[in-house]
Amino acid sequence: MAAQYKDYYQSLGVARTANDADIKKAFRKLAREFHPDVAKDKKRAEEKFKEINEAYEVLSDSTKRKKYDELGANWKSGADFRPPPGAGGQARGQAFRAGKGNQEFEFGGTGFSSFFEQMFGSRMNGRDTGSPFTERSASRDVEGDLLVTLEEAFHGGVRAITVQSNGRSETHQVKIPPGITEGQKLRLTGRGEDGGDLYLHIRLAKHPEFEVDGLNLIHELELAPWEAALGAEIAVPTLAGKVNIKIPSGTASGAKLRVRGRGLSSKGDLLVVTKIVVPDTLPETEKKLWQQLASGSSFHPRATTP
Repeated sequence: MAAQYKDYYQSLGVARTANDADIKKAFRKLAREFHPDVAKDKKRAEEKFKEINEAYEVLSDSTKRKKYDELGANWKSGADFRPPPGAGGQARGQAFRAGKGNQEFEFGGTGFSSFFEQMFGSRMNGRDTGSPFTERSASRDVEGDLLVTLEEAFHGGVRAITVQSNGRSETHQVKIPPGITEGQKLRLTGRGEDGGDLYLHIRLAKHPEFEVDGLNLIHELELAPWEAALGAEIAVPTLAGKVNIKIPSGTASGAKLRVRGRGLSSKGDLLVVTKIVVPDTLPETEKKLWQQLASGSSFHPRATTP
C-alpha cells in the first residue's frame, strides 16, 4: 500500500543543502512555536509538533538523511510513493491483520507517519519491528509506539488514543506515569485482539531546549564572551521551570555545569554545556572597546612559554 510522501525539508523550512546547524536551528524555532504546552490551538499544534519531530528525527541523523535523500526522483511521487527495497515494513495507521478470521486492529496518532514507518520501520529497544503492530502471543497481544513530550514524561499525563477493531472504534485514556523513559512499555489490559493486551512503547519527542541521555537532560547555553570571561548568573530552563546557575569566571566553550536533580526525573541531572558566541558584526563603539582590550591584555591563547 502506497503512503503519502513527506517533504521533511519543507516541514522544517530549510533547503536540501542545509547543514546540521541550520536544521537544528529551524527545528528549535518551530518546536518552540508549536509545542503543545504553549500553543493556543492544541489540536493543530500537536499534529504540527509531530510533523517537525518526524522531520528532525530523519534530517538530524546522517544515516536516515542519506537514505531519505536517496529517494531522488521519487521525492515528488506524492501518494504514489512506495518504499525502496530494504525499507521498513507495513506503515503505521494501516490495519494489522493476524490470527483466525483475518481480523483487523489499528490505532493512529500515536507515533510517526505511514511514510516514516515504511522508510525506517519501528525501532524500539534495539530491534526493528518493521510493522507498527506485532502479534505477541496466541492471545494476540498487540504492540505499537506512543510519542510523548519530555514534559509529559516528567510530569505525567493522560493521552486519549483511538483503537479500531473490526469496524468498531473505541477511545481509551492512557495514563503516562511521571518519570517514564524511552523504550518503556505501557500495558492496556484487554485492549488487544480477542481479549489480549495492547502494549505501547514509549518514544520521546525531540525538544527545542534539551537532549536526553538516560535520565539526564543536556542543555546548550550560549554565552557572550564577557559572560564567560567575567562570570555571570543566568537563568536556564528545566522541565519544572527556570533555575539560576552561576557561570564561573574563565569558563571555556564546551564546559559542563551540572544541576543535580533537574533531569528527566529527580534521579537525573541537567547538564549545561556552554557555547561562547561571538557577534557577527560590531558597532564601531564596541569595536573600539575590543581593540583596546586586545592591545592592553596580557593574555593571548597562542602565547608560548620561553
